[in-house]
Amino acid sequence: MPNRLAHETSPYLLQHADNPVDWWPWSEEAFEEARRSGRPVLLSVGYSSCHWCHVMAHESFEDEATADFLNTHFVSVKVDREERPDVDAVYMEAVQAATGQGGWPMTVFLTPDAEPFYFGTYFPPAPRHGMPSFRQVLEGVRGAWTDRREEVAEVAGKIVQDLAGREISYGGTEAPGEQELAQALLGLTREYDPQRGGFGGAPKFPPSMVIEFLLRHHARTGAEGALQMARDTCERMARGGIYDQLGGGFARYSVDRDWVIPHFEKMLYDNALLCRVYAHLWRATGSDLARRVALETADFMVRELRTEQGGFASALDADSDDGTGRHVEGAYYVWTPEQLREALGDDDAGLAARYFGVTEEGTFEEGASVLQLPQRDEVFDAERVASVRGRLLEARAGRPAPGRDDKVVAAWNGLAIAALAETGAYFDRPDLVDAALCAADLLVRVHLDEQARLTRTSKDGRAGANAGVLEDYGDVAEGFLALASVTGEGVWLDFAGFLLDHVLAQFVDEESGALFDTAADAERLIRRPQDPTDNAVPSGWSAAAGALLGYAAHTGSEPHRRAAERALGVVKALGPRVPRFIGWGLAVAEALLDGPREIAVVGPALSDEATRALHRTALLGTAPGAVVAAGAAESDEFPLLAGRPLQQGAPAAYVCRNFTCDAPTTDPERLRETLSS
Repeated sequence: MPNRLAHETSPYLLQHADNPVDWWPWSEEAFEEARRSGRPVLLSVGYSSCHWCHVMAHESFEDEATADFLNTHFVSVKVDREERPDVDAVYMEAVQAATGQGGWPMTVFLTPDAEPFYFGTYFPPAPRHGMPSFRQVLEGVRGAWTDRREEVAEVAGKIVQDLAGREISYGGTEAPGEQELAQALLGLTREYDPQRGGFGGAPKFPPSMVIEFLLRHHARTGAEGALQMARDTCERMARGGIYDQLGGGFARYSVDRDWVIPHFEKMLYDNALLCRVYAHLWRATGSDLARRVALETADFMVRELRTEQGGFASALDADSDDGTGRHVEGAYYVWTPEQLREALGDDDAGLAARYFGVTEEGTFEEGASVLQLPQRDEVFDAERVASVRGRLLEARAGRPAPGRDDKVVAAWNGLAIAALAETGAYFDRPDLVDAALCAADLLVRVHLDEQARLTRTSKDGRAGANAGVLEDYGDVAEGFLALASVTGEGVWLDFAGFLLDHVLAQFVDEESGALFDTAADAERLIRRPQDPTDNAVPSGWSAAAGALLGYAAHTGSEPHRRAAERALGVVKALGPRVPRFIGWGLAVAEALLDGPREIAVVGPALSDEATRALHRTALLGTAPGAVVAAGAAESDEFPLLAGRPLQQGAPAAYVCRNFTCDAPTTDPERLRETLSS
């Protein structure tokens, strides 16, 4: 008989709906039941594509004896961290403070007042490698709750007090300047891996937000070292196993320093961010590799993550059936020499093994290899390689596919909208722009209410119950601003403005200029989450700052610009110290130092050839964070177009800062030179 999770929209929660555990979703009713029954709360947090979440579910939550113990002695609450990043952030902070590490599944024991008192992540079904079994943990917590409840309450109170007393170093309300950005670049240089690309050791995550900073810094200052780090890192990732050499798109991270062995889950946010990174790298360098990867990643998102409603699903699982009934990580993606021979025949299998680095010993597990590109492409016949790649992709399509988390997350769809809109515009792919428009339309229809409040998630066109957090507002506004620049449709600027006005009203501390991750009227947790550092995605703080700055550049709004500048004070404090973890904030600071530039393209219509040439040149400019408004001279859709006439009847482009413009030009080449200086 299904439990309460059967009524949820989260695919992760629905995966646990048939567990014998009497799960509750996160709700006041769950904590009321804990208070009524005098039981502690087990909080289990994970997400659909999490490998170890599936392992613990199979080992423990599907076990009848474990479920009976839980149902008798605990109120069990299951949370999808992607639906409730606020709940996840608050308790992950406690886990990391108590244990020095974190991860998922996250396992936290709470009092009925939601105060944490014992922490962990994955627990095995039997003691292993110094870890207690999950049953031992449950029995220990039950014993402490029964016999030493006052002590437990005291511990919980101290933990909550400690969390409440933690403060972020805001750095004041002054945005970073040349000195801080130069120090951030120096810090990145020290952590850079010159042999392999990327930063730090294993595991290695794609540093998409840091690369955006490096590209913007190079565009503004001409620093070749910044461009070199960005270019080499992108090439190493694109040629490694972290990139799907057959179907396009990136895995979550590499478990090794060389980008060879990925953790195979594919997340929408990684691919949206990296699609945009490679498109921007192509814009800066003309790299054929960057162009190919940007387009393949965009096509992957549209082909494999797009939902029937036009949005984009959250993720593909790391695991899939290996053909024998076992769910194995990476089974869909890896190849043995024998599998190559079955798909291609002996001659082409030999070529494929050399081209993709497939060995008899294997680079992964059980003699299988992750496909990568260890040699330069020019060593091989391009037509033959294309044929081999196509046949392998066709053969792979016959394997059991990884599961898909069909939940639509507002923030991640905002990132995808920006990436697809710009990639479609750069490479003359109107189908990608159309995909971005469809996703934006879904967000407006399903996620946005009459008061411009966002819902965090939806599934099958039905909005979830959880309020949007700051990253949703920042990233969706960023996507809408990109659409406005690409399409010349001012309605997307208007929608971005609605969202950002809500940010000013609900997320900003008026005294300090600091930003909170949840709205002032959101559900109260034991701490109001507030984190300016990037993780897998831009922090809500940096995302909002960037969108506020872009909107101000479009409209001349001083309140929005001032809010962006004040928010960047934290980048002044943290950028020189931890640049790897505030890359998007540094990228936004680069835009602020450059202006950002405002480009108005006026013409009879975007379908007009001369207008289109100026518009495309404006979009391809590398000036950090530049905004583009395009339309008829008499149009009122964009404030930037007001008072900007045609020049002797011809379409013209105006390059401005703070609405003060240089002399207009009708020459795309002259515009290109202006934007590159």
